[in-house]
Amino acid sequence: MGGPSCNSNGSPMADSGARRQPSFTKVDQLRPGTHGHNLLLKVVDSKMVLQRGGGPQGRHMRIAECLVGDETGIIVFTARNDQVDVMKPGASVDLRNAKIDMFKGSMRLAVDKWGIVKAAESPADFTVKEDNNMSLIEFELVTVVE
Repeated sequence: MGGPSCNSNGSPMADSGARRQPSFTKVDQLRPGTHGHNLLLKVVDSKMVLQRGGGPQGRHMRIAECLVGDETGIIVFTARNDQVDVMKPGASVDLRNAKIDMFKGSMRLAVDKWGIVKAAESPADFTVKEDNNMSLIEFELVTVVE
């Protein structure tokens, strides 16, 4: 059974170990209920909203709401625990496998345990468009009856 590995459509997978380049999403393309986004963003602002420390299990919990954006708009990013350390105002960050969570009808960007939040390898060379805040758009769930 030592045949080549196959992907879901039955064609052999390359063994080269080379990864394909991720495709990046712009802030103005984000929509409710979507996930798997890769974004290169700048941190505009960061506010700690919850900080609990050292209970009986010794677990610390930190949550910060950060305003992040690119040249198309800004959105609120919910940073958790170690992510908070990366989200400093003025920093350029690389988010992988980000998702959109809904909070009181508005979008929040988040990265769970399946994603990555890291400082960008080089500073982003764009000016953040701060007058297009995607988190200020209120969405309403509408049931369509056919």
